[in-house]
Amino acid sequence: MYSAINITGLALGIASCLVIFLVVTYELGYDNFHKKADRIYRVTLNAVDFNPSVSMAVAPVMRTYFPELEQVSQVWYQSEGMVTIDNKRYSEKGFMFADNQFAKIFDYEWVSGNPNTALSEPNSIVLTESLAKKYFSQNGQKQTKEVIGQLINLNNHYNLKVTGIIKDLPGNTNLPFLFLVSFETIKLEVKGMMNEFYAIAGGNTFILIPENFDIEKIRSRMPAFIALNWGKELAKEARLPLQPLNEIHFDQRYFTSNDTPATSRNTYRALIAVAFFIILIASINFINLATAQAMRRSKEIGIRKVLGSKRKQLITQFLGETTLMVLLALVVGLVVTVLFIPQAAVLLDIKIGIQQLFHPSVIALMLLIVISTILLAGLYPAFVQSAFNPIQSLKSQSAMHMPGLTLRKALVVLQFFISQVMIIGTLVVAYQMYFLKNQDLGFDKEAVISIRIADKSKSDVLRQQLEANPGVREVSFCSGAPAYSSSYTNVSSPETGVIKGEVTEMKFIDEHYTDMFKLNMLAGEKVVRKNEADTTYEAVVNETLLQKLNMNDPRQAIGKHIVLNTWNTTIIGVVQDFQSESRHKKRRPCALLYRSRNFYTACIKLQPSDIRQTISSIDKSYSTLFPDNLFEYQFLDDRIASMYKQEEKEYVAFKLFSFIAILIGCLGLYGLVAFAAAQRTKEVGIRKVLGASLGNILYLFSKEFVLLILVAFVIASPVAYFFMHSWLNSFAYQVNIGITIFVIALAATFFIAACTIAFQAVKAAIANPVKSLRTE
Repeated sequence: MYSAINITGLALGIASCLVIFLVVTYELGYDNFHKKADRIYRVTLNAVDFNPSVSMAVAPVMRTYFPELEQVSQVWYQSEGMVTIDNKRYSEKGFMFADNQFAKIFDYEWVSGNPNTALSEPNSIVLTESLAKKYFSQNGQKQTKEVIGQLINLNNHYNLKVTGIIKDLPGNTNLPFLFLVSFETIKLEVKGMMNEFYAIAGGNTFILIPENFDIEKIRSRMPAFIALNWGKELAKEARLPLQPLNEIHFDQRYFTSNDTPATSRNTYRALIAVAFFIILIASINFINLATAQAMRRSKEIGIRKVLGSKRKQLITQFLGETTLMVLLALVVGLVVTVLFIPQAAVLLDIKIGIQQLFHPSVIALMLLIVISTILLAGLYPAFVQSAFNPIQSLKSQSAMHMPGLTLRKALVVLQFFISQVMIIGTLVVAYQMYFLKNQDLGFDKEAVISIRIADKSKSDVLRQQLEANPGVREVSFCSGAPAYSSSYTNVSSPETGVIKGEVTEMKFIDEHYTDMFKLNMLAGEKVVRKNEADTTYEAVVNETLLQKLNMNDPRQAIGKHIVLNTWNTTIIGVVQDFQSESRHKKRRPCALLYRSRNFYTACIKLQPSDIRQTISSIDKSYSTLFPDNLFEYQFLDDRIASMYKQEEKEYVAFKLFSFIAILIGCLGLYGLVAFAAAQRTKEVGIRKVLGASLGNILYLFSKEFVLLILVAFVIASPVAYFFMHSWLNSFAYQVNIGITIFVIALAATFFIAACTIAFQAVKAAIANPVKSLRTE
């Protein structure tokens, strides 16, 4: 049993360490496959807030102003597009318009085509390998090299020629695209965006610096660069920070939804700590059980010493036994790892595979785990057991002092300390995740789907058909639902003394939006339908914008004038704040305006009964009205959940590995109680003969562990509070770490320990005392 406990615990520990290593390597390795990753920077915008997108005017002038840069590339990320080939339509998520410099900065593996020229001409497209096979190699019709020159239609607008094919991108990249379209294709269309500094429009600019070049030389010249091209006043308030490529995945200051959700490096440092703790707990089990069993092996050791064994030989023997167990655990652990990797990839939504176990770094990690575990788990028991006095060893066991008792207690406290820190941490993450997903967002999100309005000239017909559908409760046309980011601009109000602009979100909505999403009006009127010929603008603003205008009473804001995107706008109402971004960010100023030319989305609130049938009916209407477009929809609930995708992955990881750590600790505790029961068999028999009850026997075995749990809890609570408070600081809105979490953690630890102890304690308590007294 003791060997099984040790091997199982070590196997689970080794498997956990390997999986955590693959996860951490994956997450910390974003875009490291680019050979020049350490020389690539993204040009971003900081004007009150941080935005990863900059005006398309920046890239051309940077090439002239900074001739020392090796390359400057302009890209424009698109979240989705419709591809048509031979009357077959495909909806693809994520592609980019990229200029010819892009392939010279980023190292992709080209299957065919010339990376130097593939994106130089208008109407050119570069496909990923899986997409090329999907489009052109069904039933083996075309080889990959024959795809070059094939024609593809994009969004019923661009006829593109395939000029290159690249290998599929790894999952850990901040530029996840399925295909690239040459920027020259849209250069004339976006010409207006290439003049204004604040015309962000989703564009990203990347630069490649020369080798051994000091990036501070570029950073120091940025204010002068802005002043020369866009004026000294703008240079006073706007910055163009240069963000290293390998920092993008970990920089949580940027609010755009195009990027892969950012995370903190501390999260993965914590996972590394969890891996270390898991191996430590497994090693503690080994030490505790080995020292506890030392009494049983005392006569063996005494006889070996009498027959001439030296201490060095005994140490070698015990370390050899430990090595055998660790190697057996390694084999079992590898089997568990191979079986678990596919499940871990799905649970954590990452691309890791069994083939990565053969990577030199993973093999080196295995060797490190084996050697460190042998030394950590084997050295102390080997020295303790080899130090027995041979005369005392051959006498009755009662004549010997029980070795390692104080150390065992300390190690059990350490095990419970680790378990309680993990339980408290998991509870805090669970509370925060529940808060993020279920707390009031300021709007009604239930049973709402969003669809794209493919052709604005048919908007009225689409509305009529949707409203006539019995499964549809309400319809609103807008630039996006409350949880979708819209346009951003600066707001000022000379009338209220606010001259410097604040970054403000603009949502373009119709007259049904406020009621449909149950936005709470605090004062004034809702947005009303307007004639497009009317050049005056009226807006409903939120509470945060009101505060930026130095006003506290919503009623006093009615009739005040503000400047939005150079538009003179009158405030007609004030709405309660609602969450349009994740809770990592504080609610920003927001203005709601009626402007039908910006209605790109139809938000549809469905009847709760038979939603699937209603969506199918909407699909038929949409496909009839827009035959050249694919019907796609997204539930608002799903959109909100996607904001916390990264936190959900972290929560799953910590839940999983915390459970494994606690399980390994329970195995060790079970072994210790089993050993204690075996050692005290005669004592229990005598106590029962003298009238001890079942409760007395349970108390006998559990009292020591209760004290150890309380000591561990006193140490674990402040440590867990410190680390989890730091983690919560990454959110603008967060739960409080109240006393309830600590009470639950302590109760959970007692419950886990009680369940572990109970079986062996009850087994000893109900044993026949006659048999117990005949143990020798």
